[in-house]
Amino acid sequence: MDDPSRAAYAKLEAALADMPRQIGVTPAAILMVSAHWEEPEFTLTSNPKPPMIYDYGGFPDFTYQIHYDAPGEPTLAARVRVLIEAAGMPARLDPARGFDHGAFTPLHVMYPDANVPVIQLSLKEGLDPAAHLKVGQAIAPLRDENVLIVGSGLSYHNLRQFFSPRGWGPSREFDGWLNGVLLGGSPKDRDKLLAAWEAAPSARAAHPREEHLIPLMVAAGAAGDDRAELTYHERDFLGGLTVSSYCFSRFTAS
Repeated sequence: MDDPSRAAYAKLEAALADMPRQIGVTPAAILMVSAHWEEPEFTLTSNPKPPMIYDYGGFPDFTYQIHYDAPGEPTLAARVRVLIEAAGMPARLDPARGFDHGAFTPLHVMYPDANVPVIQLSLKEGLDPAAHLKVGQAIAPLRDENVLIVGSGLSYHNLRQFFSPRGWGPSREFDGWLNGVLLGGSPKDRDKLLAAWEAAPSARAAHPREEHLIPLMVAAGAAGDDRAELTYHERDFLGGLTVSSYCFSRFTAS
């Protein structure tokens, strides 16, 4: 939003805008896992011209006119479905679904020309972290095909405390745990700890409902033995929240 509120997101915007430089090459396509789409089974967009989904309320009128006109990639969607089903999980294609704001908002900053094909992968209802780590493992071969996998969520997402100092401590504690898990131990230990994320310090204070954390599980599962790098970290987000973003080499980011 190009209004006074934009300044609060300046560091995050800069980090997103820098992602193409970090990646180093233009991906053949992007697979986006958004916190804002859940289905009974893993579902993929297969519309060649995805429409827009304005899944928010109370924002300025112009935010309901935004368009992100990246093409879909039905062939890639069908391939991802095969990969998921080969791993023993049901999957389906949705030819009508478009881009929700968890997808088009970061992509508008990352690739403003909308010249990279994009498909979305839903979360699975129930938000089981192990299932999402497993689906990440299933789609890992895409990384060797120049497909960028992006988990779009937030490392802290307690809306009731978003603009309150009461959120600052829990966000800092959970972020410290998350950094230790992703940047510290072995990838095998990482997946075990992520699967048991509810045992982390301030876990439920940071994520009363975990839909904004679960996209990370897909990215981490796809990362295999690759370690994470911290690409964005802020201790004063929206006044005092601590939040982070991570990148796994070979085209997996979260």
